Amino acid sequence: MRAIGKDVKVIELSGGNQQKVVIAKSLVQEPDIVIFDEPTRGVDVGAIAEIHAEINRLADAGKAVVVISSYLPEVMALSDRILVAKQGKVVTEFSATEATQEAIMYAAIH
Repeated sequence: MRAIGKDVKVIELSGGNQQKVVIAKSLVQEPDIVIFDEPTRGVDVGAIAEIHAEINRLADAGKAVVVISSYLPEVMALSDRILVAKQGKVVTEFSATEATQEAIMYAAIH
């Protein structure tokens, strides 16, 4: 993210840049566990790639990363393990190698 000016409010930034600000502010504390809830909803394709790269960087650095997303390609691209929840309870767990979009959707609706 490039700085536009010191007086620019976060609300005036694009959705992707707003999301990057939120992520950056939360990472200042250097947490061991980071939870992303719909991290790329409403952001452009370029910002999605940057956000995914940051999520992967955190995981590679040994941080515990939880991604909550309704966008299955995102879940599958970022996950080592996928938990499917239904009515507030985990109903199925997949490893990244065994998960398919079809199996995840089946678990979510049956």
